[in-house]
Amino acid sequence: MNRIMVLITLSDNGIETIKTNPDLPKKEMEFVSQWKQDNILESFFISVTKKDAVLIFQDIDEAKAKELIEILPYFPYMAKIEYHNLNKQF
Repeated sequence: MNRIMVLITLSDNGIETIKTNPDLPKKEMEFVSQWKQDNILESFFISVTKKDAVLIFQDIDEAKAKELIEILPYFPYMAKIEYHNLNKQF
């Protein structure tokens, strides 16, 4: 079973912008919730500091994962994005 793991780190300035705009987290979570309902997002983790996130997509390729990440409201505030193709073992 193939998966795409996306590791995201927000910029320090981005975190401050997000904290001052309460609509941004709400809009972000609307996308995440929809992806979960569509069964393309298997797992979603946020670090305790809320600076990092891990998303694990299923049934899509890396190009589609990149498209999805780029439409997120947080995208302009992301300092680092890594994509890893994985084979789920169990």
